[in-house]
Amino acid sequence: MRIEDTIRQETREAMKNRDEVRLLVLRMLISSLVSKEKEKRYELSKQGKEGRDLEASAQLTDEEVMAVVSSEAKKRRESAAAFEKGGRKELADKEREELKVLEAHLPAQMSEEEIRAEVAKAIGASGALGPQDMGKVMTQLMGSLKGRADGALVSKIVKELLA
Repeated sequence: MRIEDTIRQETREAMKNRDEVRLLVLRMLISSLVSKEKEKRYELSKQGKEGRDLEASAQLTDEEVMAVVSSEAKKRRESAAAFEKGGRKELADKEREELKVLEAHLPAQMSEEEIRAEVAKAIGASGALGPQDMGKVMTQLMGSLKGRADGALVSKIVKELLA
């Protein structure tokens, strides 16, 4: 079963169970997925695809769905931090609650120690010598860590280890 189908099934279950927070988050997520699919369909139509070929190609892959979920989770993390900084604890808590629903659809995140080990390997493999080589290391890492590690944390660790 595709990830998008699972999300739609969970939305129906949240409706039946009257789980308002989960329902709200899953509906928002479906809305984002539909928007992403429309963008993809538009781009494909500009390339000359049409009809059934366009519809089949416009469906989101599991990787694209994960990218949307990850993006929505990142928005919630940033919002929670901003609300916390602004002294709005109740809104920060609401964002964290929504984040928990989204994180259930993401792969397990790597620990800082695991990220450090991967960064050390990438530095060795790329032959990076200092901060000027950060781009080489990040390019190599983000392909393998995509969806499993926060990009800001990876960047911070790379800077530390290259300094």
